[in-house]
Amino acid sequence: MTPQFSPHGLTVGFDLDMTLIDSRPGIKATYEALSAETGAYIDADEAVTRLGPPLDEELAYWFPQERIPEMADRYREIYPTHAIAATPAMPGAREAIEAVQALGGKAIVVTAKHEPNAKLHLEHLGIVPDMVIGWLWAEAKAGALREHGAQVYVGDHVGDVRGARTAGAVSVAVPTGPCPEPELLAAGADVVLPDLTALPAWLTRYAATREICPQS
Repeated sequence: MTPQFSPHGLTVGFDLDMTLIDSRPGIKATYEALSAETGAYIDADEAVTRLGPPLDEELAYWFPQERIPEMADRYREIYPTHAIAATPAMPGAREAIEAVQALGGKAIVVTAKHEPNAKLHLEHLGIVPDMVIGWLWAEAKAGALREHGAQVYVGDHVGDVRGARTAGAVSVAVPTGPCPEPELLAAGADVVLPDLTALPAWLTRYAATREICPQS
């Protein structure tokens, strides 16, 4: 594929859940709190195996359709109390963002997560991207990636791969979420790295050559 280059230099987009942060403990705690509050059965262990798609899709497993908007609002309200402190960074996350910035580029986070909560996670963990854009999933991420001239998008889900390819960006995938490497490659990922600790070296080669280098 031929990447689209920004006239302003290197811009790299990142997914959030299971790419930059291991959100499973916090999301599990939030679902458990929502279940206790509402009396509805929610298998929180099962829910965290499906991270990536929008919240409404997961809530549909546990609530009737007419209650989903109400439950989504309540989940987002209680999320900071239960999820922020419980959620660690993924290995190499901070270094990956800083590697982009050290090359004179912009690091942007484009996520399906509620944007205020996404920002709380990053602030709590001391991860400082140049911009955070929320409420976008899969192909819908392409608009933000194009708007900001992103040449690369890094994510853990096949939805992230589709978003990158729709935007004409290089899809760099990490199998740290629900999608294993073969699934990411089958979806069209250009590069699969073992985790974000391998990104700075790959990115240095890419920035120098603008060629899609093989994985580390």
